[in-house]
Amino acid sequence: MSGIDVAESTWPEVSRRLADGWPAVVPIGAASKEHGRHLMLDTDFQQAQWIAARVRATREVVVWPTVNYGYYPVFVDYPGSISLREETFVALLSDILAGIAHAGAARVVLLNTGISTIAPLESLLRQRAQRPPCKLVNVYAGAEFARVSAALAEQRWGGHADEIETSIMLALAPDRVRLSAARAAPVRITRGRFNRTDPGAPNYSPDGINGDPTLASAAKGEALLAAMFADVIAAFDAA
Repeated sequence: MSGIDVAESTWPEVSRRLADGWPAVVPIGAASKEHGRHLMLDTDFQQAQWIAARVRATREVVVWPTVNYGYYPVFVDYPGSISLREETFVALLSDILAGIAHAGAARVVLLNTGISTIAPLESLLRQRAQRPPCKLVNVYAGAEFARVSAALAEQRWGGHADEIETSIMLALAPDRVRLSAARAAPVRITRGRFNRTDPGAPNYSPDGINGDPTLASAAKGEALLAAMFADVIAAFDAA
């Protein structure tokens, strides 16, 4: 039996499923974060929605709406990109988890598509009373995904709107990819805020990418999505 979406359910339905012990799922994916000139700003949101839908189709879960704003400070130089303050993001998730606990959830799984969101979420889970128990699943951090990424990647480096992420979007939502606008990043960014205006800056990225999206393909994306979902389901079932 498949799960339910909170947004498409009535409160008695949500109450009944939580009383049956169905875990709550909270996807996290930015809907307003730059991904170069070739991917839409809702790239993370699309991935979070896809993962949550796949989990809902295969497990008895109660899926809350995707949290589509978060802590993404390195991309704020690119118009359209929004980053909440870290404390605001933590407070937002804290209130969401409190509401889910009040609704009667026995356990909660956070499906996180971000990187800069990992540390704040880990801090939140350390600080809060684990009632109900809450597990953080970082969808890009699984062992199978790492193995498949390493086997498929042709780019010398990556990290954002690159060969890997662009391949995923070519498989997931090809209509949201403008591959003709993709270009390889001029320098490798290892950490810190992206800079789109100063060619002398170590984090110079005129396009807002880190890697080479021109090497992406839908076939690679299909394999990457399968690996990502395998990791997510394994983590979910172990929660």
